[in-house]
Amino acid sequence: MARIICIANQKGGVGKTTTAINLSASLAVSEKRTLLVDCDPQANATSGVGIDKDAIERTLYHGILGQSGAESLIMDSEISSLKVIPSNVELIGFEVEMMSSPERDVSLKNLLAPLDGSFEYIILDCPPSLSLLTVNALTAADSLLIPLQCEFYALEGLGQLLRTVERIKQSLNPDLKIAGILLTMFDKRTNLSYQVAEEAEQYFKDLVFKTLVPRNIRLSEAPSFGKPILLYDATSTGALSYIELAREIMLTEGDVCNEAI
Repeated sequence: MARIICIANQKGGVGKTTTAINLSASLAVSEKRTLLVDCDPQANATSGVGIDKDAIERTLYHGILGQSGAESLIMDSEISSLKVIPSNVELIGFEVEMMSSPERDVSLKNLLAPLDGSFEYIILDCPPSLSLLTVNALTAADSLLIPLQCEFYALEGLGQLLRTVERIKQSLNPDLKIAGILLTMFDKRTNLSYQVAEEAEQYFKDLVFKTLVPRNIRLSEAPSFGKPILLYDATSTGALSYIELAREIMLTEGDVCNEAI
């Protein structure tokens, strides 16, 4: 049975897509059958794993409109156990076209249902907004992972996201849990990073992952080469952080971590 993890934060620039790509890759190299689903019309997760988003004929858009089955949308990545359902700018049309549909909130859940036995982890990368696409991802997910950047105003807006989660739990997905808060862009040279980490731990307590994702040049370079950090520089601090995050998530699930690197 697949564990579906939604990665969301309505603030942009918090490391959301970086986390989606690199957590997926880290789970995959741990020999877990993993599917990365790009739910963002910007399609940065798609291009970040080396898929040309402008050359794809069928994307998530066609799946959640009911025009294609999920199996027909799955594409390979450079990592054999990591598959991708890609996106492109067409996905912008989803909200307009589905606005009056009674299935508008559960389109993604319905699309992914037949894949339940095919993957161990399904990672959903959301747009930086609390849009209908994000609502679909939260409705389809078992849990929510929230990237939180270690910068000024980091906690600003999280209340709105958590209120949205509560509404989803009340109406669409009562079993939705928070997998954890992931501190990203941590700079150990600055007091600010430590202050944000302390505030997050005071507020969220045990929900904050022990793993910290540092500011790392190699991590920020990797998407321009269309590669997860594990394929771009497996020895970088960014790569090691996401390997550790994958281990932490698998331990939380009582999963067995098969060391692959």
